[in-house]
Amino acid sequence: MDPIVDTVIAIETSDDLPSIQQAVRAVSQPLGYDRFFLFSASPARDELVEKIYWAEGDWFGDGETVDAQTYVRRCPVTRHVLETDEPFFWTKTVSARGEKYRVVKGPRGAGIHGLQVPIFGRAGLEGAMSFGGTHIDGAVRTRLMLTIVGAAAFRSARRLIEAREQKGTVNLSAREKEVLRWIAAGRRQADIAATLGLSERTVENHLRRIRLRLAVATTAQAVKVAIQAGEIEG
Repeated sequence: MDPIVDTVIAIETSDDLPSIQQAVRAVSQPLGYDRFFLFSASPARDELVEKIYWAEGDWFGDGETVDAQTYVRRCPVTRHVLETDEPFFWTKTVSARGEKYRVVKGPRGAGIHGLQVPIFGRAGLEGAMSFGGTHIDGAVRTRLMLTIVGAAAFRSARRLIEAREQKGTVNLSAREKEVLRWIAAGRRQADIAATLGLSERTVENHLRRIRLRLAVATTAQAVKVAIQAGEIEG
């Protein structure tokens, strides 16, 4: 059987997100892709990203965890999915003038390169899968293969996350719940840091991880999901 068919079957029969991620890594990492961003999208939203299903890899060279705001702000080429209905390659170069993103026919030269795969459904644009790396294979066969894999990963991840939301299952640590309770009470991050004896950066890192765990784009959405799941009081 074709390896891509095997990969898609593994993705579509996965019972959890780690299994989906492992299947995607297995086929894409040998081709130079070691950064992944999978999300649902809403063209009506200013930030575009609705829910984050998977964020992995050092997208911006600073080792920071990626969330919706930083990803769209620092990777503006993402919004190109609103202007096309086909997968596209992009390249980021860094110079004394700063970072420059370009949509390209194929990845060449130094820098971080990527393939963005928009996923469409009955409602139009529903999400996208981003693959990135510094030395990626940009062959037509690879583009077609990762388009199929990205679409399968998106639909399977969405199925699992929606099922989790319906069950109201959330996996927040005690500290994350504590931080989110203070946010729900209207406290500023600086005040929360002082109250808990943490740095503001640590509080922000907690909030970033919370958004990723709950697969939401904003802290306000995280509060809503946590309340619905009974993790914190409303």
